[in-house]
Amino acid sequence: MAPPPDPRSSRPLTGMDDLLEPFRSACKPPAEFRIGAEAEKIGIFTRSLRPLAYEGEHGVVRVMTELVSRFGWRVQGSDTPLLALEKDNASVTLEPGAQLELSGAPLADLHTVSAQIESHRAELAQIADLFERETGEPFAWLGVGFHPSAKQADLGWVPKPRYGVMRRYLPTRGQYGLDMMRRTATVQANFDYQDEASAMRALRVGLKTSPFFTAIFANSPFYEGAPFGGKSYRARVWLDVDPDRQGLLPQLFRADAGFADYVEWALDAPMFLVLRDGAVIENTGQTFRSFLQDGFEGHRATMDDWVTHLNTLFPEVRLKRTLEVRGGDSQPADLVMGPAALYTGIFYDARALDEAEAIVESFEGPELDALRQAVSMEGPKASFRGRPAGEVAQKLVAAARGGLTRRNRSNGQGRDESLFLDAVEARLSRLRCPADDLLDAYAAAGGGEAGLRAALLGVARL
Repeated sequence: MAPPPDPRSSRPLTGMDDLLEPFRSACKPPAEFRIGAEAEKIGIFTRSLRPLAYEGEHGVVRVMTELVSRFGWRVQGSDTPLLALEKDNASVTLEPGAQLELSGAPLADLHTVSAQIESHRAELAQIADLFERETGEPFAWLGVGFHPSAKQADLGWVPKPRYGVMRRYLPTRGQYGLDMMRRTATVQANFDYQDEASAMRALRVGLKTSPFFTAIFANSPFYEGAPFGGKSYRARVWLDVDPDRQGLLPQLFRADAGFADYVEWALDAPMFLVLRDGAVIENTGQTFRSFLQDGFEGHRATMDDWVTHLNTLFPEVRLKRTLEVRGGDSQPADLVMGPAALYTGIFYDARALDEAEAIVESFEGPELDALRQAVSMEGPKASFRGRPAGEVAQKLVAAARGGLTRRNRSNGQGRDESLFLDAVEARLSRLRCPADDLLDAYAAAGGGEAGLRAALLGVARL
């Protein structure tokens, strides 16, 4: 049975104390820290390069119904339209272009996170085999950051009300809003924090390391069937979606920045909507600050509205009841744990956090913004202060490895969590990223559609 609604969630907000409450109430002792991994994947029929649709006999709704009937997932909310599933404190949800996302349960160590991801991948592999038997065409799940072949016209829309609002609004704010919604895929990780000071310190380090994180995991070199000339089209997309709700938030780089500074930024970001009694009320012409002061169509701002608004902001690291690291492309199987491993090692070990902070302490907003553009094209070989950005990334990974080793969480074979950085270091030692593997496979197969299939099935397939 679901818990009763919190009566505080629907009461009107009265001031800064209410706005700070979601962050303050989330603080917890380190013994209770957990890791939450999120992994999106793109479905594709590999002979025709046809994207997975929402509806139809072999669309993503069928995938979800098979997850329910075969593997014990339960429908979350209404089954019409079918948008979300849940099992064991994890969820499966859909992005606007039918990308499938696993939001894992918060777990104590990376070994259990990996086991959860592997279990879900095995479920999806069985469904892929089922689709292949029924259609006669191979089907694959891809760990890439941008759809390698689909044009916008090839994709349908997942019928989630919020997506309709975003579909209308984001193209008025930036060049790539619809591409972000329908053609990108990412691997994200969520982390707990002990108190305000430690949360803001981790947020600051996360934001300053984000361009290097993007470089390490750059994995989307294809655009509409061919190489676009760079390493991460997803990273390129995120340079121009909505300037008021994205980016590195350099105003929070100050050592004395607190929760209130994040709140002040969030208050001035435009809203998407207001939810009342299950109905979506579109409200894209107002900042949350204005809504808090003046209301909208007779509605006053509530805690539910505030939490909803916080979840519609897209900085490279997002502060919610957890810290959400957002800057990486979706990854192939051997790297899917890499993002969570990198930041578990840094955020959850005091010495590693000291080391990472020292590495990035002098880095400033303008040069990091310039680096975001450069790594979308060159990955770890992008220049930063006259040296490859990958050299900074190597230092960050080394700090994370030390943190994971000191955590000393071992699996059944006696390996600690640092094993999840092995594949990361193997590429990064040569200033390579997973996009380089894709491009090498593409070239080796002669390019064109044959090269694309070879790259996707040989490198990107989950």
